[in-house]
Amino acid sequence: MNDSQRIILGIDPGTQIVGYGVILVDKKSTHYVDMGVIDIRKEKDHFAKLNTIFSEVSILIERYSPNDLAIEAPFYGNQNPQVMLKLGRAQGAAIAAAITHNIPIFEYAPRKVKMAITGRGSATKEQVALMMEKTLGVSFNTKYLDASDALAIAMCHFYQLINPLSDLEGSTSWEKFIKNHPDRIKPSK
Repeated sequence: MNDSQRIILGIDPGTQIVGYGVILVDKKSTHYVDMGVIDIRKEKDHFAKLNTIFSEVSILIERYSPNDLAIEAPFYGNQNPQVMLKLGRAQGAAIAAAITHNIPIFEYAPRKVKMAITGRGSATKEQVALMMEKTLGVSFNTKYLDASDALAIAMCHFYQLINPLSDLEGSTSWEKFIKNHPDRIKPSK
C-alpha cells in the first residue's frame, strides 16, 4: 500500500438489502468510518431496484471519495438461477456506479472474505460481525449484518493490499504446494 491514507468502500450486494461499509486505513491503524444498508424491499420493479442501487452507491462514492470499491462476488450455492441473475444485476449496478466515478473495483468471493476476517471460510454472518466489532473497536446492531459483511469485504481488500501474496496458489499450505508442484519435490534418500 503506497498511500499514507486510503478509503475503502465495501459493498455486499443483494436484491432486497445492499450492505455498505466504509473504512479508512492509514500507517497507524484501520478506522471505522460508516456502515449501513440500502433497503430496496419496497421497490416492486426489479429495474427500479437497480436504479436505486446505482444512485445510492453513487451518493456514497461522492460522500466518501473512496480510493477503492471492494464488492462481494455472487455465490451460487443451491440458489435458483433466476435469483443468481438478479443478484448479478444488483452487483452490476453497484459496479457501474464505481465505473462512472472512475473508482477501481475489486471482487472477493464470500468464502475468501470470511477466511480473511475469521480464519474460517464457513463462518456465520454473526461471527464475521463479532470479528469486525473487535477489529474496528465498535459495536454493531445485529439488524445490520449486511452492513457488517460489507465492512468485512472492505477489510478483506485492505488485507489483500498489504499481503498480495495471499492469493498465490500453494502459499497457504505445504500440502497444496506439494500437490501443485510434484516435480519440485526431491525424494528423500
